[in-house]
Amino acid sequence: MNQNYLNIAREGLWDNNVVFVQMLALCPTMAVTSTATHGLGMGLATMVVLTLSNLLISAVRHWVSPEVRIPVYVVFIATLVTLVDMSLNAWAHELHKVLGLFIALIVVNCAILGRAEAFASKVGISEAIVDGLMMGLGFTLALVTIGAVREILGSGTLFTEAHLLLGEMFAFLELTLIHEYKGFLLMILPPGGFLTLGFLLAGKRVLETRLSTVVTVPQQVSV
Repeated sequence: MNQNYLNIAREGLWDNNVVFVQMLALCPTMAVTSTATHGLGMGLATMVVLTLSNLLISAVRHWVSPEVRIPVYVVFIATLVTLVDMSLNAWAHELHKVLGLFIALIVVNCAILGRAEAFASKVGISEAIVDGLMMGLGFTLALVTIGAVREILGSGTLFTEAHLLLGEMFAFLELTLIHEYKGFLLMILPPGGFLTLGFLLAGKRVLETRLSTVVTVPQQVSV
């Protein structure tokens, strides 16, 4: 893979992760991550919108004047969100009922408009698609991680009701990790989301610090 694409992938998944670095889209992050299943559904819906909006905006970037670019971007994003919302309602109705208003709120997700303005409008279509895909995948991984931690600590399960919300093909994800577990209600409630995010952010910083130390020490020795 081209080194530029590898850098884009690393940015989206780790270095510039929507949730863990940019701290964007925290409203849906806190609201829908009571289970890993809900986080996966919201993340995938956002990833589709982010990838397709990047594609469209990159494709028309030479034809849109700077004065009207933001309204044009918003129209593209709103159209895509409407299509995703209608598709979920038609083919994944149970998931649509759970996510509810937060699907429509993807329109005002700062990460999507931000990538359109800062990246997709300045690069070619292939790079824009990879950026949208990686940013969306990074967002999905963040939501699933937060949802998994909250669900395990809150109820002792993982990806509960995946077959109902995402389809029968996802039934293999459903696990009961702690049998006869009473549950820790706080983790399923909104405060649990903030606690989980805080600990994950701290863990990411500690890991990055240790990795940078491991990389730096050999360089100093060789000099």
